[in-house]
Amino acid sequence: MYPTRPRSALRTAVVWEVLRTALEQRTAELDRPVLDVLDTGGGTGNFAVPVARLGHRVTVVDPSPDALFALERRADEAGVTGLVRAVQGDTQTLPEVVEAGSVDAVLCHGVLEVVDDPAEALGSLAGTLRKGGLVSLLAANRNGAVLARALAGHFADARAVLDAEDGRWGAGDPMPRRFTGEELSGLTAGAGLQVRSVHGVRVFADLVPGVLVDTEPGAMEALLKLELAAAEEPAFHAVATQLHLLAALV
Repeated sequence: MYPTRPRSALRTAVVWEVLRTALEQRTAELDRPVLDVLDTGGGTGNFAVPVARLGHRVTVVDPSPDALFALERRADEAGVTGLVRAVQGDTQTLPEVVEAGSVDAVLCHGVLEVVDDPAEALGSLAGTLRKGGLVSLLAANRNGAVLARALAGHFADARAVLDAEDGRWGAGDPMPRRFTGEELSGLTAGAGLQVRSVHGVRVFADLVPGVLVDTEPGAMEALLKLELAAAEEPAFHAVATQLHLLAALV
């Protein structure tokens, strides 16, 4: 079961498969069926609610009250209200709302791009983990943006992304920051985390014209299988829109 609609599953399937498997393995290692999971910046619960449906307790910390309201409504519709806790806050206020060393897994999806200090933010997240706890880290890939802008004919933008320290093409770029795989690995190591796996996310989904996927019989399922297969191949990591790292507190 993917946490979003079929079309959106092209963008979330890789992360969901890695996360679901990792949570299953962690419950087996601890011999404890219910884990305590923190979803920072989890918004409306795209991942939090499916994780709760697996039986885990999920705390979602997000600065948007509107998103948290939608989260609570979604949790109620899914019948997991008792397993989902919504807290308004961000990575800076995290120590005030989540006890240190109290969490088995952290979801950090699309957060490092928008915080003022990615290293500090990831350090705060790592501080909530119990020893051996997991971090699911998803962030925008600089190299993937270079390819996407070049294929769209925006060659100057592509070069700017390649050269800029923050991986942006200019003031009009809606993404505050992008990372290379090496930068993300360095950030995780600096937070005392050990990378277990790296996957490319949206290797093809953002490059294939939507009309091909929506009109060709069986195309969506075939593309989904291709995404899952290519995600594990290091050669495709450079062109993925996002990079997903699974790490653990050592």
